[in-house]
Amino acid sequence: MKHYLSINDLENLQEAVKEAIAIKENPHQLKTIGNQKTVCLLFFNNSLRTRLSTQKAAMNLGMQVMVMNFGSEGWQLEFEDGTIMDQGKSEHIKEAAQVVSQFADIVAIRAFAGLIDKEKDEAELVLNGFRNYASIPVVNMESSVTHPLQALADAITLEENKTKEKPKVVLSWAPHPKALPHAVANSFVEMMKLQDAEFVITHPEGYELNPKITKGCTIVHDQEKALENANFVYVKNWSSYSDYGEILSQDKKWMMTKEKLGNAKFMHCLPVRRNVVVEDAVLDSNQSLVIEQANNRTYSVQLVLKRILEKL
Repeated sequence: MKHYLSINDLENLQEAVKEAIAIKENPHQLKTIGNQKTVCLLFFNNSLRTRLSTQKAAMNLGMQVMVMNFGSEGWQLEFEDGTIMDQGKSEHIKEAAQVVSQFADIVAIRAFAGLIDKEKDEAELVLNGFRNYASIPVVNMESSVTHPLQALADAITLEENKTKEKPKVVLSWAPHPKALPHAVANSFVEMMKLQDAEFVITHPEGYELNPKITKGCTIVHDQEKALENANFVYVKNWSSYSDYGEILSQDKKWMMTKEKLGNAKFMHCLPVRRNVVVEDAVLDSNQSLVIEQANNRTYSVQLVLKRILEKL
């Protein structure tokens, strides 16, 4: 594995999940594989779980970690070719990526969607800029379109908690006061398409995700019908894809409640707004897996870094 940009970069999801669970049982079993290797984490957006889990995973493998927050520390980068750089941006991605490659063995990037220009977001200028111009492996810590480290952690969580061979898993939209990107939902869908499960997506009309990503999936606009007999319910907000970045509905009836959840396990990537996306009674119950999901972020990253290090 040269880069990890998508959940589909894993040759076999089930084997990757089993390996990650084995790593979790003994996180320090490969504490020398990263000896004298450095990972550089570049954050163009805020983070809690992603930053800490990636640092922890790297340290478990014996790696050195460098962290830079571009919002407050780095020069503004230009990503377009042929641009006359006489405005606010001081450095081009061509130089920046090559310089980072001299200082690190792996670079990990976090850069969210702007939710203004769909074409620009889907071009993944930051992630692809580093992939194109860096000479070292690139790891996606959440981009405009995908969040494959979260999706792998979610796959680990599903495997550890399922009680039947083919569970029913529901991805449900929920209200949120801000327009949020599609990355987590996109990668969860991509991951579920690799699973042996009954998978259903539910959301109000107008909140369809990219049809190229959801092609072949069952989509139900009646939330309660979609939730019938669910074993896992993954709740996430996302803004409109067709009316790109817009909030079309704030329907509070879509908030996840204990009553609607039934006997299913609750999943969310965090952070989550209590009593907006999901009520306290769900998050504070033993049906909530959100803390387990956050913990599994370390082992999803550790699996990815291990596989990249083995190829260096």
